[in-house]
Amino acid sequence: MIRATLLALASLLLTACAQQADLRGSGDLGVVVERASGSLQIVESSRRSRLARVEGLGDLSHASVVFSRDQRYAYVFGRDGGLTKVDLLRQRIDRRIVQGGNSIGGAISQDGSLIAVSNYEPGGVRVFDAATLAPIAEIVATPLAEGGKRSRVVGLVDAPGQRFVFSLFDTGEIWTADFSQGHTPIVTRYTGIGKQPYDALITPDGRYYMAGLFGEDGMARLDLWHPERGVQRVLEDYGRGAQKLPVYKMPHLEGWTVAGEQAFVPAVGHHQVLVLDSRDWRQTDRIDVLGQPVFVMARPDHRQIWVNFAYPDNGKVQVIDSETHRIISTLEPGPAVLHMEFTARGDQLWLSVRDGGEVQVWDPYRLELLQCLPAQSPSGIFFSSRAHETGL
Repeated sequence: MIRATLLALASLLLTACAQQADLRGSGDLGVVVERASGSLQIVESSRRSRLARVEGLGDLSHASVVFSRDQRYAYVFGRDGGLTKVDLLRQRIDRRIVQGGNSIGGAISQDGSLIAVSNYEPGGVRVFDAATLAPIAEIVATPLAEGGKRSRVVGLVDAPGQRFVFSLFDTGEIWTADFSQGHTPIVTRYTGIGKQPYDALITPDGRYYMAGLFGEDGMARLDLWHPERGVQRVLEDYGRGAQKLPVYKMPHLEGWTVAGEQAFVPAVGHHQVLVLDSRDWRQTDRIDVLGQPVFVMARPDHRQIWVNFAYPDNGKVQVIDSETHRIISTLEPGPAVLHMEFTARGDQLWLSVRDGGEVQVWDPYRLELLQCLPAQSPSGIFFSSRAHETGL
């Protein structure tokens, strides 16, 4: 009897130890979008390894990802209108809906309870419960003059005060949607902000919402501390202007970076990175680079700026010293570098090499390649640490 009891206790202890070994935190996890196959790789940065592949996420040709505040769930916004909630720990789809016909990104609210999706078709923003993906609200965009359609929505971000901010491409507007009083939003509209806002960002402190204009030079800025001042035009020279270079890929404005009192910005259609004073948004310098920049990203300590490029220079990456504005190094990771992502403390830089079929991990201090992980046409890379950053 005693022997049987001891065996049972030993079995329970072994089971508990095995279960404990299976437990893990979510803070070092991330996802890699595999755009061609509609799948997602779950990766971890501590050992620079792949953990799993999750399939069945639809059209990921322009996918973006946000994370729950506990960093367990990734919300994937597909181009086909799909909204997929992925469990990073169980390594599977938790819930999935198709909420629209053509989507261009999304955001998670400040408190983590709401997921908003911006839509080209139908034009507007749809908001869902983050736990269940049940519909909460629909914000209908401005109808177009010809009737039957509504303006496409771009540049959707979360903002402090349980707000979402977004732009209307076809009608030249910026809207804010305040959910602080419940599930019926208070919507404020700013019209006449400029022609065709194509993308936007919010500064890391959540104060300024900046929309780039495709139809004219310049940007539109909304000060969320003082929204009563309306939308102001800044950076009048920012845009394609009279230059003759073809624009192969418009830079993503969330690929801007603010490093201390400087902002580093990809110049549209130029082989330059613009440097701005982030206090008054005036241009202070231009840095010549080898191609048309797409993403301009700061190492978390702001000491370096990493830049990738549009075709035909998309096989290279340049590293800039943020203090001197000099190019430190030109790297050649491989064909079609689409996206870059730093780990939260900046010890690693992950980048996707789409046409090389791999994700590379670099040491951004020694500028050395640490690891190569195979992937199917990888594009976006997103780490769960984004859960605690405004606008990402």
